[in-house]
Amino acid sequence: MRPVLEHPWGLAPAEAIALQQQLRQRVECVDRLPKVRHVAGVDVGFEQGGAVTRAAVAVLAFPGLDPVDAALARRPTQFPYVPGLLSFRELPAVLDALAGLETPPDVILCDGQGIAHPRRFGIACHLGVLLDLPTVGVGKTRLVGRHAEPPDVRGAWVPLVDGGETVGAVLRTRAGVKPVYVSPGHRVCLETAVRLTLACVTRYRLPETTRRAHRLASS
Repeated sequence: MRPVLEHPWGLAPAEAIALQQQLRQRVECVDRLPKVRHVAGVDVGFEQGGAVTRAAVAVLAFPGLDPVDAALARRPTQFPYVPGLLSFRELPAVLDALAGLETPPDVILCDGQGIAHPRRFGIACHLGVLLDLPTVGVGKTRLVGRHAEPPDVRGAWVPLVDGGETVGAVLRTRAGVKPVYVSPGHRVCLETAVRLTLACVTRYRLPETTRRAHRLASS
């Protein structure tokens, strides 16, 4: 699968911020997704002291979550580590990996943020806009916002609020573990993002999409 929208990646941080401000106008936080038959997760890591970006993509059948397809890609790292601009560092390798799939996903769950981002344009938004594909951000940690503690029951969630705006959900994927931070990326509403995330969780804190991609990247 290939992007429907492309832009230069060799940008200075100030230029990257300006591009985020521009592209966030394209983000749709309403449901516009097909019947979901395949879901994907991406995992990004770095090798050789950060000089090489490694991206893994795992595609699972939905709702059964059986593995269907996978791809791994490496490329030289071209963007520095700048909080809030991680998509410029990670997405070029992710797009390379996605291009290697034979089974395109209907939805991608990203290990990171969607609109729960200072400029409402986290990595899930960026990837979704470039592909014009439904995406969900499922972060392990909070980047912005405040929230109450969700009840210690699987499926319980509370709003993540930033600047008076609900930008995500703090979701308890299983009892007795820390919650995850779910936010719309593109072409999904918050409630659907939560539902899809929970449907991809089995016995563990993180969705199987993320776990499978991480396993592929670590093998």
